Amino acid sequence: MSKHFFADTGVLLGRSLRHIARSPDTIITTAIMPIAMMLMFVYVFGGAIKTGSDSYVNYLLPGILLITIASGIAYTAYRLFMDMKGGIFERFQSMPTARSAVLWAHVLTSLVANLISLVVVVLVALLMGFRSSAGVPAWLAVAGILVLFTLALTWIAVIPGLSAKTMEGASAFSYPLIFLPFLSSAFVPTDTMPGPVRVFAENQPVTSIVNAIRALFTEQPVGTDIWIALAWCVGILVVAYVLAMNTYRRRIS
Repeated sequence: MSKHFFADTGVLLGRSLRHIARSPDTIITTAIMPIAMMLMFVYVFGGAIKTGSDSYVNYLLPGILLITIASGIAYTAYRLFMDMKGGIFERFQSMPTARSAVLWAHVLTSLVANLISLVVVVLVALLMGFRSSAGVPAWLAVAGILVLFTLALTWIAVIPGLSAKTMEGASAFSYPLIFLPFLSSAFVPTDTMPGPVRVFAENQPVTSIVNAIRALFTEQPVGTDIWIALAWCVGILVVAYVLAMNTYRRRIS
């Protein structure tokens, strides 16, 4: 790793954040779909869904937050794809710049943009009646899980961003990730699902992450869910990082 890695990453991060500041519509677009989904499920379907919770928006919010992240990381793949096509990477290769700084700048930009979108979604949820008695440590734990989840999905997004042949292909990978919360405990309890669907729902990462966040918000015992959630996030992050860096090395070699 270059001794100038942090300085180079900081400069390139500033470049990416300026692009975001000039195009705030990307953050707005990222937040609109989860907010629309939250409005629809709370006010249209919420009365018919039995969750055992006093407020359906309280039950729903953790899953909506994950959908917000899954929507946002599509823009990371898009921005990487545009930089690859625009020759930015080749230009930086001719400069004394740390190789991985370009990728880390995109990843950190994704983290900042997604955190802003998450704050917007939480504010709308508060207007819709979301309430939590959780203290500061619980909120920090939720923030930590969401940061890890964002980093994990962002490094997944790096792979199609570097290797896709078309702009549509670069962002299309996010669709299955957005759909995954629907096959989890995000919208309804898993015990209401038929056998095979229930088995899948109870053993995929979104369910444990949603359950852990929900328990933290309601000050309930998190049990093993938080450790399973962290294991999923860290495991996906490590695997995606290794695959992304290998893809990057092949593209610039």
